[in-house]
Amino acid sequence: MSTKQLRVTLVKSKHGRLRSHQACVSGLGIRRIHQTVLVNDTPENRGMVNRISYMLKVEEA
Repeated sequence: MSTKQLRVTLVKSKHGRLRSHQACVSGLGIRRIHQTVLVNDTPENRGMVNRISYMLKVEEA
């Protein structure tokens, strides 16, 4: 059984953002701008993506 995944790319800087938003970025495993990571499509990851959606580009993988 394969799980759905999301391709998440950071397109805006995390500097100067709320500390909780910076924590969401690192929680998704993103370290730098324009880095793309694959994350499982779980409710926890969806919540982080929704919170910082203004900083991300999200695609279904």
